[in-house]
Amino acid sequence: MKELIKKNLEVKDKLNYEFHKTVDSYENSFLSNHISLRFWSSFLVILPIFVQAPWVRLEPISALCFTFVIILVAFVLNQKESNKWFIISSLLLGVSGSWLGGCLFWGWLSPYPILHIPVEAVVLPLALIGLGTNWKIGSSFYISSLFGTAVTDITIFLIGIMDQWKQVITADSETAAKILQKTSENLIQIKSLSIIVFVALIIWFISKEIFDSATINTTNGKALLVSSYVIQTTLIVDGIFVVLAILQPTFSGLV
Repeated sequence: MKELIKKNLEVKDKLNYEFHKTVDSYENSFLSNHISLRFWSSFLVILPIFVQAPWVRLEPISALCFTFVIILVAFVLNQKESNKWFIISSLLLGVSGSWLGGCLFWGWLSPYPILHIPVEAVVLPLALIGLGTNWKIGSSFYISSLFGTAVTDITIFLIGIMDQWKQVITADSETAAKILQKTSENLIQIKSLSIIVFVALIIWFISKEIFDSATINTTNGKALLVSSYVIQTTLIVDGIFVVLAILQPTFSGLV
């Protein structure tokens, strides 16, 4: 009986040690609070708009190769002895998936909007597997980014301006401006605005539900928070582009 009690106490002590070790690792990790995690998750959603988008149109091959630089940095950070960098490394791995899909599509296949989501989803199987590993934060980032992109494309289709996509991409600057002006006029129709607002409300509700069910103290909780932040940021960015498309059509994001 004494030996049994002793073993139980040893197991309990070991579990307590592992628990406190895990808590300490989270407290000592970068991005271990809501504000920093939100900032960097949002930043890594916005970054491709200002860096990848112009880069891939000018030099698609070098932009594509940069995917492997991101992956390398993620793995190097993950090899550190402590857990301090694991959230950043995981996020970067998720970014690499989005970066790869974006380079493949916008570099060579942009005139074919029907291929947008299939190409952006090029590493979706790996991301789904990653949800069951220590890389679940990065997987969550990638999947949420893909979800936001899919919703954006579906909304474009529903409001009837998907046909203008190929025309704008393949047209010269003068013709593209005229097409975008017509697209802008379509956006301010009651039907189009109603669809946009309805979809936006649904997406915001989904992101809020994810956020409310998450906690900052576990990897699973951080993955959910990242999903919420990514979806919210995508929604805000899309909203800005809608406003710009109405006020200044050439800033629609397609050119």
